[in-house]
Amino acid sequence: MKIVQVNKYNFIKGGADKYFIDLSDLLSRQADWQVAKFCMDHPQNLPDRFSKYFVSHLDFDHFHWSDILKYLSRVFYSREAKRQFQALLEEFQPDLIHIHNIYHQISPSILDVAKAKGIPVLMHVHDYKLVCPNYKMFSHGRIDESTKGGRYYRCLFNRCFKGSLAKSLLVTLEMYWHHRILKIYEKNIDLYIAPSQFVKNKLIEWGIEADKIKLLYHYVISEGIKPDYRLGDYLLYFGRLDQEKGVDVLIRAMAILKSQVKLKIVGFGPQYKTLKNLTAELGLVDRVEFLGPKFGPELRDIIAGSYLVVVPSVWYEVFGLVILESAVLGKFVVASDIGGIKETVQSSRTAILFQPGNYQDLATKLDWSLANPSAIEGFAHEARNFVTNKFTVEAHLKGLLDLYRSVLK
Repeated sequence: MKIVQVNKYNFIKGGADKYFIDLSDLLSRQADWQVAKFCMDHPQNLPDRFSKYFVSHLDFDHFHWSDILKYLSRVFYSREAKRQFQALLEEFQPDLIHIHNIYHQISPSILDVAKAKGIPVLMHVHDYKLVCPNYKMFSHGRIDESTKGGRYYRCLFNRCFKGSLAKSLLVTLEMYWHHRILKIYEKNIDLYIAPSQFVKNKLIEWGIEADKIKLLYHYVISEGIKPDYRLGDYLLYFGRLDQEKGVDVLIRAMAILKSQVKLKIVGFGPQYKTLKNLTAELGLVDRVEFLGPKFGPELRDIIAGSYLVVVPSVWYEVFGLVILESAVLGKFVVASDIGGIKETVQSSRTAILFQPGNYQDLATKLDWSLANPSAIEGFAHEARNFVTNKFTVEAHLKGLLDLYRSVLK
C-alpha cells in the first residue's frame, strides 16, 4: 500500500512535526507500506526523495509585505500547493493520504486534488485550528470558546490571534472562506483522528460529525530506555514558553514553597523575557534556571536528573505526551487537571493533578511531593508501568492501520 503523509514541516518544530516524522519512519519500516511526504520547503528540513514537489518556503514568523499575495494565496487557497501536490500524486499513485498540520504553510487546496482523484483522506487533529481561528481556544491569558457555533467574527473583535487586529482579521476571513463558503474540510476529509477523548468531544461540541471522528491515543517509545528512579535535587519544566503553558503559575508556586528546591526550565518561546522578569520580581533568580531549548540525549539526561516534572498548562492540552515521556524515564509528574491530560493518568499514584492556574494548589501538591520522597519514587514505578503497558507503539500502529483499512473500504 502507498500513503502520502502531509505536514507543514519536515523537521521537528513542535509535537505535531515529531509525530509526523516518527510515524512516517515507522510506516516505512512496515513491509506492506510505501511512504511519500509532502511539506513546505525549508532550510531545516530533513532530506527527502520527494522534496522536489514541496511547496515554496514562506516565513510566516517574519512577514514581508513584498510577498503579501503569496501569503494570502497560501492561507486561503494555494494554486502552487495544488499543482505540486497533483504532480506528486501522479508520480507516486498513493492509495491513501494522511494529513497533519497544513494550515497556512501548505493550504487545504490540496484536498480538492485528493477528492478529484478519489483518494481517501484522514486528518490527524493536533490542535483546535479545525474549529477555532487561533488554534488554541485560548486568548488573553484564559480559555476562550467565544467563536463556538461558527461565530468566527468574535476572533476579530477580541483580537484573539496573537493580540493583532490584522492577523485576527486574516484568520477570521480564512475560517469563513474555508468552512462557510468552500466547506473544504467538510467535503474532502473522510475521517478525523483525535488524540484524546477530550479533543473528540470538543470537535463534536463545535459541530464536527461524531461518526467521522475516531480516537487514537499517541504512543511513547520505551524499548531500550532505562528509567532512572533516583530523585534529583530540582523540579523540571520542559516545553514551549508560551502563555497557555502556565509556566508563570509554576514560578509563582515556587515563591511560596516551604522547600528551597530549585527549578530548571527547558525551552524557549514568546514568554521567555516575561518569565525571566517574573522570576526576578519574586526574588527567585538563585532558584530558577532557564536552560533554553534542549533535545535528544541532553534533554533525556536533564529529565532523568530531576526530582519530578511539572506540567502547569492553563489551556486545553490535546494530550499529555510530556507525562508519558517523563514516566518512561522514571519520573513522576505533577500536572494541571485540564484538557486531555487526565487521560494519561490512571490514578493519583501515576500523576498528581492540581487545579489549572491555581499556584497555591500547585505549591501544596509540590510541598507534599517533596516531603514524601519514598512515595514519589514508588509512584514513578507505577506511572512507568501504566504508560508502557497502555501507550505502546504496537497498539498505536494497530489502531492506525485499522483506521486506514476502514477508509480504504
